[in-house]
Amino acid sequence: MIQQANPGAGYRALKAEIDQAVARALSSGWYILGAELRAFEAEFAAWIGVPAVIGCGNGTDAIALALRGLGIGPGATVVTVSHTAVATVAAIEMTGATPLLIDIDPVHYTMDPAALDRVLKHPPSGLPPIRAVVPVHLYGQPADLDRIVPLCREHGVALIEDCAQAHGARLHGQRVGTFGDAATFSFYPTKNLGALGDGGAVAVSDPRLAERIAALRQYGWHKHYISDEVGVNSRLDEVQAAILRVKLVHLDTQNARRAQIAGAYTTALADGPLRPPRQRDDVTHVFHLYVTRSAGRDRFQAALRTAGIGTGIHYPVPVHLQPAYAGRIALDLAGCPQTEIAAREVLSLPIYPELTDAEVKTVCAALQSLLRDH
Repeated sequence: MIQQANPGAGYRALKAEIDQAVARALSSGWYILGAELRAFEAEFAAWIGVPAVIGCGNGTDAIALALRGLGIGPGATVVTVSHTAVATVAAIEMTGATPLLIDIDPVHYTMDPAALDRVLKHPPSGLPPIRAVVPVHLYGQPADLDRIVPLCREHGVALIEDCAQAHGARLHGQRVGTFGDAATFSFYPTKNLGALGDGGAVAVSDPRLAERIAALRQYGWHKHYISDEVGVNSRLDEVQAAILRVKLVHLDTQNARRAQIAGAYTTALADGPLRPPRQRDDVTHVFHLYVTRSAGRDRFQAALRTAGIGTGIHYPVPVHLQPAYAGRIALDLAGCPQTEIAAREVLSLPIYPELTDAEVKTVCAALQSLLRDH
């Protein structure tokens, strides 16, 4: 079976370098907030193009820390999408803020700027004031920041980029994570830059905001053992930081390999009923996921499984329809119809840098065979 994602292959491909980095971290005798983390934060900040990165426990905490650092919590509404990993919405609720979910652009699956414009001008009644917007750079493609950024500035709301699936993606040559007031990253093992465990980070340009978020991730300490405000315990440990330092060196090359695989799939899917992803103009898509679409999704998924091809669905149930949120989460008055349609139709094909050319050819051949039969 060719897996849809394979983090173990990522480890094996860099095993000697990773094992050496882990041994270095273990031998240091310092395992929390040490030299490995400081080095990774500096290297990742330079790679993105921001002055500061603050490592934390995971991508969910990163969003919550960014919001709290900006003073957003109870008494504030935060706009995001329903077509996302539930972590985006869970993080907003962790701060005590109220999520407001809006629809997606049906072509690229990211936040619909028209829906954002509507709720910023005419928020649903009964909600606290909108204080922030969290667009998700989904599947490896930047959201429509050309339209979203001006709307946030016009209405005086903070912009926090959720970059969990878009390490290295660019808009007009500029990496995501550099457009808003803050940006958040997940280093979950399947991400383009994945740890061998949990990890996350917040990227910021304002040094005062960076200092506050760094304090919030450790109990609100600016001075050891003295909490100036209520914080949390969310720290990226030294072993994971050492692993991420190794993987960061290879990330641009690995993203290029993802794009190469995506190109092969797009060619194989030409003119067929299983539609390939669409890419915005002047965008570098890093293909965290290669997401196709068809009203006959379930049939294609079953046939690919029979052919030994693993697939995934990202995501099968919109957040606003999940049991924990249905009936209580705030929605744009227009609802999320495009999100609901996409959830019934999207299908993710295998994509990770370690896929061999032979495996890519196998997937392409299976796709072409299925398309001929359908």
